[in-house]
Amino acid sequence: MNHKRVARLKQKYDIYPKQHRKFVVTTDSTHGKAVAKNVLNRQFTVSKPNTVWVSDITYINTDAGWIYLATIIDLYSRMIIGWQLAHHMRSSLVCEAIDNAQKNRGCLPELFHSDRGSQYVSDEVEAKLKKVTVSMSRKGNCWDNAVAESFFGTLKTEHVNHEHYKNIQEARISLFQYIEGFYNRKRRHSHLGNISPLKFEEMAA
Repeated sequence: MNHKRVARLKQKYDIYPKQHRKFVVTTDSTHGKAVAKNVLNRQFTVSKPNTVWVSDITYINTDAGWIYLATIIDLYSRMIIGWQLAHHMRSSLVCEAIDNAQKNRGCLPELFHSDRGSQYVSDEVEAKLKKVTVSMSRKGNCWDNAVAESFFGTLKTEHVNHEHYKNIQEARISLFQYIEGFYNRKRRHSHLGNISPLKFEEMAA
């Protein structure tokens, strides 16, 4: 069909594209600290829970200023097993997300993968993961952490970019509803055979 028919159908059915918003850098890899090797090496399919967790941080705008979301994803089911929201990107943000994931899973993973941001090479996070094999993306290579990047793209395209938050409290409630109420429980994931992360884990149990 040509562009005129597309435009007519969009208008008739009130269809509109969901647009990306401006980009904010959340990874500071100029810290000069030693980083882990890329052990994961883009092997994003695993056979059991808690084999590999991946983590990243993204930004969200509110009327009160930028806030930051750290998430932990289990590669087995793509479930968001831990997350935390704060006004800052300090290492404590990541530590709290890891604590939430550990509480939900009852353990730590065999392998923990992230980018090489200053939060992930901090003494606090290193201590938290001292019994875990740590893996980090290569410098400037977002594809090495593609699953985490993909989730943030989905989160913003489907939800955050269409919300207006006055403050972190409003954002927290909204993100809880999306992550815990929709994404983990209801949203179909192509990697999982078009079922939700929760359904995938229940069927495999």
